[in-house]
Amino acid sequence: MSFKKDLRLLLKPYYLVNIIISLSYIICKRMPIICHYVFAQTECELDGRETEILFFLIIVIMIRTRKAGSVTMINYLSSSFVYTKAANLILWFYADFRMGILFGVIFIFCGLILPEPTYQGPENVIYLRGATGLQEELQRDTRVTWLVAFYTAWNPACVNFAPTFSQLSAEYALENLKFGKVDIGRYPDAAAKYRVSDSSTSRQLPTLVLFKEGKEIERRPYADSKGKLIKFLFTVDNVKAAFDLNNIYKDCKNNPLKRKDKKPLKIE
Repeated sequence: MSFKKDLRLLLKPYYLVNIIISLSYIICKRMPIICHYVFAQTECELDGRETEILFFLIIVIMIRTRKAGSVTMINYLSSSFVYTKAANLILWFYADFRMGILFGVIFIFCGLILPEPTYQGPENVIYLRGATGLQEELQRDTRVTWLVAFYTAWNPACVNFAPTFSQLSAEYALENLKFGKVDIGRYPDAAAKYRVSDSSTSRQLPTLVLFKEGKEIERRPYADSKGKLIKFLFTVDNVKAAFDLNNIYKDCKNNPLKRKDKKPLKIE
């Protein structure tokens, strides 16, 4: 089902256009008709420098997508588009300064008019305003269990995880089991209080924390006894298993919140 869903997403203009842009140099270089016209060359082959740039690009994409926790075809594409387009920009400038400028204009223009599609499915997520907002919710009713995602809007791993978290919230949210999100890019106080690094090289984004009775019980990723961060892939199945969501959901459903009845007024 996931593969079929990815194929449907690939038909959206954002992915089609970005795939074409990412492959533009190789296509133009390898197609004789275009190559003769654009590059004015008789032999349409990649030279040594171009091959080096492409191999370096492949290595960078493999490293960065693994760090971003990309586990589906769409995740890999989304994570790699920035690097492939940057590599194409270098290649076009290497071939012809004018073509590099033209490609740069197209690059920027497509980025402005074709934003990456966002998750449009159901969700039951509460967006919290920093450490204060989260603390208020945790203390409002300690009988409520919270699963909170700490994220930033610019991090690829957080963007990739957003649909997964929304899907989980739609499936498991109850009155006493809630799902929250805190943008630590906007609220650095939350990052400091809950020890989540928001730097550009951070390996803690996103971070999921489970709270019971107002206290932290579990988190992913987490540091071991030596302080080394243990990598975690944020798939639906992994999150369910790591936080035991099925049993938590069952317990919460079997023990719903009981409203405190108001005391009747005395009639004199």
